Amino acid sequence: MSFWLKELVQYRGLLMLIFVLGIGGTFQYGFQISLMNSPSQFVKRFINDTWIQRYYLPITDNSLRLLWSFIVSSFCIGGLLGSLGSGYLSSKYGKKRCQLCSDLIPIAAALLMGLSATAQSFEMILIARFLYGINAGFGLNIHSQYAGEIADKKMRGFTNTTIGIFVTIGKLTGQILGLREILGTESQWPLLLAFSGIWALAQLVTLPFFPETPQYLLMEKEDKEGCIKALKQLWGDRDHQKEIDEMIQEQATRRSGQSLTIMQLLRDPSLRWQLYILVALTTALQLCGINAVYFYAAEVFRAAGFPDKQIPYLTLGVGVCESTSAIMCGLVIDHFGRRLILLVGYSSMILSLGLLTLTISLQDTFSWMPYCSVIILFIYTISFGTGASGTTMTIILEIFPQEARAAAMVIVGVINWMGLTIIGFIFPFVVATMEQFCFLVFLIITAICGAFLYFYLPETKGKYWLQIREDFNKYNFRSQDCIEDQPSAYVISTKF
Repeated sequence: MSFWLKELVQYRGLLMLIFVLGIGGTFQYGFQISLMNSPSQFVKRFINDTWIQRYYLPITDNSLRLLWSFIVSSFCIGGLLGSLGSGYLSSKYGKKRCQLCSDLIPIAAALLMGLSATAQSFEMILIARFLYGINAGFGLNIHSQYAGEIADKKMRGFTNTTIGIFVTIGKLTGQILGLREILGTESQWPLLLAFSGIWALAQLVTLPFFPETPQYLLMEKEDKEGCIKALKQLWGDRDHQKEIDEMIQEQATRRSGQSLTIMQLLRDPSLRWQLYILVALTTALQLCGINAVYFYAAEVFRAAGFPDKQIPYLTLGVGVCESTSAIMCGLVIDHFGRRLILLVGYSSMILSLGLLTLTISLQDTFSWMPYCSVIILFIYTISFGTGASGTTMTIILEIFPQEARAAAMVIVGVINWMGLTIIGFIFPFVVATMEQFCFLVFLIITAICGAFLYFYLPETKGKYWLQIREDFNKYNFRSQDCIEDQPSAYVISTKF
């Protein structure tokens, strides 16, 4: 007990910054993903009432469907734009300043959402969703970069895992606030949709009390004194010379003082296999079937005999499982390692998807089969939380050097938002055509990505970037001569 208390005291600055970053970072992304499910019928009714007031006719079904599609998809479009701009802005102005500026966007969007019913304007909802998307695109990338540069090797796994933890907590919070007993009513939906402004305001007020990332201060701004001050605030008042020397060693391997652009990253042969790993991890995260599981959750619970009034709370239980398992992943990832937890999670997800397809197909044949579906659904959710959700961003941040992280996160963002858009448009048709057999598509995708990662993903636990680079050099450079031509990992820069 005294050991854990000592750790909490030593890393209190880091833990507080993790919370402040999360509440205005990936939490907003998860919150917005789950938020629109509850008030959708009320928003559609509001659009119809506004249309009648303007044109004295009810809106047609096709027009309403089109407007609703624009409102939903505008979030993904905004997210893609926010992601594309985050790399350049974070490299030029720093993560902290960009995160603070991005907090102004959801505050403005919240005002539009809150006043949309009073102004009788569904266009304000559309614009607000677009702004929320820009903020989520910024937050997903900048929060990830920020978290990846504020922890030492001892706390790095846990800190990076909080990126996924706050996504799941955001989704869960959106589900809770959307319950009809809280804000999921026709009179309260504008307040529900404006709630993101509160999270942004909380971060806007608290983040100025925390430092910029130590790596950015030392390696980008060459501010050694600022770096030492930041390290002491985040990691405790002790000697940090070893960590500073490791940063200087990484700085010595950089070919320029600037962060890499996306094109430079794509053309860099020393980072080619890291990019392959990035694509496999991000693709598996988006197309592993978690959206299909949530989509079928209500049907699974209904087939098991649960009354319709209880289904929203059971679905909420699925969200609780995902959040709890992601938190558990954060607590054990530095003990068991990233690779093992990821691959075990993938294996369990693949098995669960196959069994879920079987049990749903046979639920009308055997009376006890729906209960098996419920159990498997929760097992899959726990496997996703501890595996793909908890470890993906951790691994991506650790396999890229500081100079390439901004560009790498832009690529992650593009794949992520394109995946969300594709799922949003295609998934309903896939479900309508294949029904429960759609799980087999996600099973195959997860199996292919998992097999690739099994053969080519090295363990990154407890390793600094220079050691991880050596693990990838055997793939990036097939001949020994190419490896020897790379900058030495042990040349100490004289700039400091």
